[in-house]
Amino acid sequence: MKTIYVYLFVLSVLAMGACKKALDMAPDGKISLNDVFSDNTKVAAFLNSCYDNMPIKGTKYFFWSRGPVEWSDEAWDTDAEAEPWIMSGRMYNGDASAGNHPVTNRDFEDGKYDYWGRYWNAISNCSVFLSRIDSATVSNPDDRKRWKAEAHLLRAYYYSELLKWFGPVLPIAKTPYAFTDDFSKIKKESYYDVVKFIMEDCDAALAINELPWRIVSSGEFGRVNRAMAEAIKSKMILFAASPLYSSGQNHWQEAYEVNKTSLAHLRANGFELYNKVNLPHIYLSDDAYLGPDKNVHTALYNEYFTQTAQYAANPIDKETIYQCRENQGNIWDIDGIGAQDGYKSGTCPSQELVDAYETINGEPVLNLANPYADDKHLQPNYNTANKMYDPNDPYKNRDPRFYASIYYNGSKRKCWWTFAETPQSYENYPGGIGNRARVISTYVGEPQTGIHPTTRKATRTGYFERKFLHPNCGNDNPVAGANWKLFRLGEVILNFAEAAAEAGQLGEAITAVNEIRARAGMPDLPTSLPKDELIRRIRNERRVELAMEENRYFDIRRWTAPSGDLSKTDRWITAMEITRKPDGTFTYQRRTVRDTERKNYTNKFLFVPIPLAEANRLMAITGTSWQNAGW
Repeated sequence: MKTIYVYLFVLSVLAMGACKKALDMAPDGKISLNDVFSDNTKVAAFLNSCYDNMPIKGTKYFFWSRGPVEWSDEAWDTDAEAEPWIMSGRMYNGDASAGNHPVTNRDFEDGKYDYWGRYWNAISNCSVFLSRIDSATVSNPDDRKRWKAEAHLLRAYYYSELLKWFGPVLPIAKTPYAFTDDFSKIKKESYYDVVKFIMEDCDAALAINELPWRIVSSGEFGRVNRAMAEAIKSKMILFAASPLYSSGQNHWQEAYEVNKTSLAHLRANGFELYNKVNLPHIYLSDDAYLGPDKNVHTALYNEYFTQTAQYAANPIDKETIYQCRENQGNIWDIDGIGAQDGYKSGTCPSQELVDAYETINGEPVLNLANPYADDKHLQPNYNTANKMYDPNDPYKNRDPRFYASIYYNGSKRKCWWTFAETPQSYENYPGGIGNRARVISTYVGEPQTGIHPTTRKATRTGYFERKFLHPNCGNDNPVAGANWKLFRLGEVILNFAEAAAEAGQLGEAITAVNEIRARAGMPDLPTSLPKDELIRRIRNERRVELAMEENRYFDIRRWTAPSGDLSKTDRWITAMEITRKPDGTFTYQRRTVRDTERKNYTNKFLFVPIPLAEANRLMAITGTSWQNAGW
């Protein structure tokens, strides 16, 4: 199906009451659904409407934010101080209510972040399409089958997003609603039952052979594929088995079996980890500054996240399962090292994330069972078995993924810098405007890249994000951030590893996680690890491998009991305050990013609230409360 401009305004009746106006009938120039589904081109256009609410993610949250990456313990958003009225500042200050929540604020960009309304709109369109496609006028029988599969899969995806954000406050709407339906009989379903419905839709899509495993033509960019169905099943059954959602039931064996099958299907159909540096002239060049001694694993990892996957039958990137439709924009300007172009740094990785990277010998830096001795994370509990880590030289001998993902004090970047150095920048003076290599110094008082509590272009934490930033992009080399990798095989492998460990299949779990570690150039996990320790290591591997990919926000929630909170992870976020001594050496001191706690850690922040008007409408219609606890 080639791209078709949607010129139709079609009936969309939402189960949640956010209803669209019904179409009038001809002869006033408008058309009915019967007219839509009696014409092949209009049927295709209606399917396009099912795609309209697919998110872009990455930096495409409001004001070039990474959203959930910065609302967990992974990072701090420089806009929280520079522009406290927008999403991160409000989250950190606890300025959130069901009537005005920063995550689902309908006022931003014409309701782009109204996830509740947008996703239900999309689900409704998918259900309407599925109810009519079998009898619709479609010229090519193969198109009918493929379009039906896509609608099933899209509906599964939108449901999965609603579950991730809002939790078990959803009905199951298999068929479209009409205005005359009795909405008082709508009921909330359990998290597990909604996941089973999602998997049912995925299986319906997988049963249709006309849905391809991979999109091979750029003319079909953005279309869903069979691999995405397997990835959704993998993720959602893992979530259903997790403490926050399991309702005390043990679903780990099922999660293990589903993940094992999905992973096997993906491998059998050509998906594999990205395992080769394909652009060595960029990523292994002297100008890339990707880790000590141009480490191939560091280069490979950075290349993968800074290149958009091809649409080809035999692509270089066989790991990406589904990527979003747009790139992430001029990333060096809005989410890298703010001083490079003089605007903002955006995402500043936390000291907590830096602590998660092991040393190259495969030993964790901290005691994973109890990483900090105090609430504020200022007293690390070091792993006594790690003899390689040196707190006075903390960035030496770390996991290659650390160097691919984070700019730290003493790292380097070659690109176009829009300022001339001053004598206070000891490592870089003199240096003029232009393309040059620069030491990224983050110590207190460094005038361009030093740590600062309020300056927008500075770092709040002592670190800058590197993972999604091309090594040399800038105003003279405008390589945009790659299309966001919404699903990838690496995540599915880690889903399987976790489910296998939780189900007691320790050997399979270790084999899976070691595949991820081998690609990163890290030693295997010991085969002798007991179950509890293995689960901690797998969770930490997720934290490192999936760093800043929007997984941590949801992971720390699903690992929390329904009565718990996020005080151990999200209440305090720390920075590395570095002082430069006259002899050019440094002292390192942990401190909180700001003196007051972040307030988005309490129990109610495990879920996003249903928008107040919708919750009130549901209460009035059904007589029961649908709102999440605390809101």
